[in-house]
Amino acid sequence: MKTISPIQSWINGKSVTATILNVYAVNVTLSISANFYYLLLDENQAPVAQGNLSMTGEAYQQWTVDSEAWSWIAEQLNLTITGDYVPPVTPTNSI
Repeated sequence: MKTISPIQSWINGKSVTATILNVYAVNVTLSISANFYYLLLDENQAPVAQGNLSMTGEAYQQWTVDSEAWSWIAEQLNLTITGDYVPPVTPTNSI
């Protein structure tokens, strides 16, 4: 997961803000293409938007490390990645 510059979306008559991008490679055909499922999440990791993207051609041929796939996905969705998502730490009760 990556943090992104906040974007607004509309769900059930309410404006919501997505701040997290999560992506899964759901199908990779070596030397041909990769299909990704993405989720935009709010700060509580509730879904805001979702969809699929297919990477083919030159973009696929240039994909050698995961950071390139993240950048390509962000570009396709017109998002700005701001960093790696770090989940909040839940305090534990100590005696």
